[in-house]
Amino acid sequence: MTGQDTAGTGIVGTPPVFAEIVGQPTAVAALVAAARHPVHAYLFRGSGSSTRAAAQAFAAALLCRAGGCGACAECRRVATGSHPDVVLVERSGPFLGIDEARRLVLLAQRRPLEASRQVLVVADVHLAARSVPALLKTVEEPPPATVFVLLAEDVPPELATVASRCVEVRFPPVALRTVVEWLVGRGVDHDRAVLVAEGCGGDLDRAKLLAADESYLGRVELWRSVPSRLDGSGSIAGELARSLLDATEQALVPLRDAHRAQLEALAEEAKELGERGVAGRKQIVDRQHREERRYRVDELRHGLGVLARAYRDRLADVVGSRATPDPVEAQRFETAVAHISAAAAALHHNPNELLLLESLLVRLGAVGT
Repeated sequence: MTGQDTAGTGIVGTPPVFAEIVGQPTAVAALVAAARHPVHAYLFRGSGSSTRAAAQAFAAALLCRAGGCGACAECRRVATGSHPDVVLVERSGPFLGIDEARRLVLLAQRRPLEASRQVLVVADVHLAARSVPALLKTVEEPPPATVFVLLAEDVPPELATVASRCVEVRFPPVALRTVVEWLVGRGVDHDRAVLVAEGCGGDLDRAKLLAADESYLGRVELWRSVPSRLDGSGSIAGELARSLLDATEQALVPLRDAHRAQLEALAEEAKELGERGVAGRKQIVDRQHREERRYRVDELRHGLGVLARAYRDRLADVVGSRATPDPVEAQRFETAVAHISAAAAALHHNPNELLLLESLLVRLGAVGT
């Protein structure tokens, strides 16, 4: 790519808007090629922040007259979420429902407001089982000036037909070694970088926040201590559940600080340009709130993963210390892990978090350790 003029724009090599997408060379190469001659629909498949960052970069490359320079007004507005021709459609509840599908239909039919095309980014498409017919019809019959970018962690069977109408671009989790190198390059101590990389799930946005989060290691230890603190009583389960949620709330502090800084920077930029306020401020704040909700769920899911590993480690210790493993005891640990997995799956449905954790810890206390 180094000697190639992308999109005939004068940009040689990978356009600057893709520079922040780390550890995804295959996906980036596919998007650079696609930006030259885009089709009507793409499916970005993978978890973590890579798909969202790539959707933003791809949208900028499609709207920027230079093919993704990263410096023009179009690129900057796409980056801040304030460009009127790049719209993010997100679920308001546990699923991407009929209301969101109807909004997508209306958006798809409108003409671009400023650019020659519009980009509609649809998040959490793997949770769109209830709106598949409307989604399929919209993607099958796209207006010529609309490009769809669907983001999905996976493709369940009911979405196979929708996926078949799109060009699929895969985003595997960023490799642990790449995350460590990326963090060290940002000034993070190597040992801490390793611990953060192990807990970020290949998500660089999460890795960046965890690296700045002084409470992270304490949260991990808190989750790991749960089995030894349960005694089968509801009072202890309730106390532990509240402690875990307090720790989860603390995890949001770095993200909220980053969001506050972003709004302050946008306000300062608007002031320098003589504008009365930040354009699209409400949309930006709404997007920040959704990001905080996603991060909170990710943090709870990660904590439950730490808890499951704690039970597996205890099982390994028990099995390793005995010549003949006790199948009944092994079943107890397996039951505990099953309860934890069910709780993690339930987070998709926006449950009452305190009740969810209290119920889980009561079950774990009954199973015993």
